Amino acid sequence: MNADVTKMTFGLPKVIHNCKVKIYSDPRFPLPQYQSSGAAGVDLYAALEEPQIIEPHEILAIKTGVYLELPEGYEAQIRARSGLALKHGLSLVNGIGTIDSDYRGEISVILINLKNEAYEIQPGDRIAQMIITNYAQASFISVDSPESLSKTQRGEGGFGHSGK
Repeated sequence: MNADVTKMTFGLPKVIHNCKVKIYSDPRFPLPQYQSSGAAGVDLYAALEEPQIIEPHEILAIKTGVYLELPEGYEAQIRARSGLALKHGLSLVNGIGTIDSDYRGEISVILINLKNEAYEIQPGDRIAQMIITNYAQASFISVDSPESLSKTQRGEGGFGHSGK
């Protein structure tokens, strides 16, 4: 089901993983598609019957009319659109949403309005982007204590440990 295509980029091989994804998309709106050869994501559209107001600091789940069948080992990541975030303060509540390969329901986008003014979402507005990526499932190996983990230069250095 997967094919790897090798292209040359700046004289170096670039591997593009191509997977086939079955999709149903509400026919009132464009099928998600890549807008350029270097695009990582496709736009998702608001599958609304009428405009929807998102009030300041309100959280709404907006349906997209998109249903997927992803190959096992792949996920769809739902991400905010940078233009909506910068210009209108719309973001995703959960940062990045994950659509698992065994989910068959309609994709909804959980938006929050971070500004102090209402924003009107129109039917067909591009509200998020979707990235298809592969993942690994870990085999966890339980250890007796944190000291059982290998030592690194960073160690327990956390938030801000490397300075500004």
